[in-house]
Amino acid sequence: MKRVNTERRRLTALALCLGGALIGSSALAITPAEIKARGKVIIGIQAANPPWGYVDASTGQADGIDGDIGKAFAKELGVQAEFVGLEVANRIPALTSGRIDILFATMAMLPDRAKAVQFSKPYVANTIVLVAPKTTVIKTNADMGKYTIGVARAAQQDTDVTKNAPAGTNILRFDSDAASVQAMLSGQVQAVGGNIFYAKRLNEARPGTFENKLEFTKLYNGACSRLGEKEINAALNAFIDRIKANGELAKIQEKWMGSSSTSFPDAVDGVSFVAK
Repeated sequence: MKRVNTERRRLTALALCLGGALIGSSALAITPAEIKARGKVIIGIQAANPPWGYVDASTGQADGIDGDIGKAFAKELGVQAEFVGLEVANRIPALTSGRIDILFATMAMLPDRAKAVQFSKPYVANTIVLVAPKTTVIKTNADMGKYTIGVARAAQQDTDVTKNAPAGTNILRFDSDAASVQAMLSGQVQAVGGNIFYAKRLNEARPGTFENKLEFTKLYNGACSRLGEKEINAALNAFIDRIKANGELAKIQEKWMGSSSTSFPDAVDGVSFVAK
């Protein structure tokens, strides 16, 4: 009898744990109405990846392309924007765990990511490139094998450099874009995989020194919500349509990129813009 009671208690405890997990999982779902009732939307943004998104050290406020778009979305909902600074590798976990409501965090629209999060329509384009000093000779993928190359861990540049570099290439992976940029400046690496702004950031530190050597993948960035959250996904898509139509998106792009484009594909392979 004692053994039966012990087993019953064990099963009861397990059921309670599972029930709690299910409750916690369902509690992650959020709608625009719930956000409005709370009075704020919690947005994940990259902590230090200007001009995409960053937290200004002097003000503590989020800034950059993603910062401005996130603020505009909060205004659309009529609530305050609360930003959480994230690194590349913890963006998706922060969303799926419920730490944040949505991501405006330089999220390239990739099929593997679309299995874990729900993308909105795209709002900006990007290109993954290899950057090095002008004096460094890199004309082909094979040339990468001669150098130590830095990348932000789990970012698309990590994937592209790993895929295109010869076997045995020394690739150093860092926890953030800022860390990989610093590694280039300090001489820890001789080239770095990055986005369209890396050369600009590096040349701000050492004018006229760096240039793009190779281009890899053309990408589009979208906002991310959790899988199955239809209402917030619909709200994000309606918001992106609106700021494209009224010129607000172009103004944000011009401010941070020096140019603007609101022409995006109607579909991205392996990525749905609409929650199921």
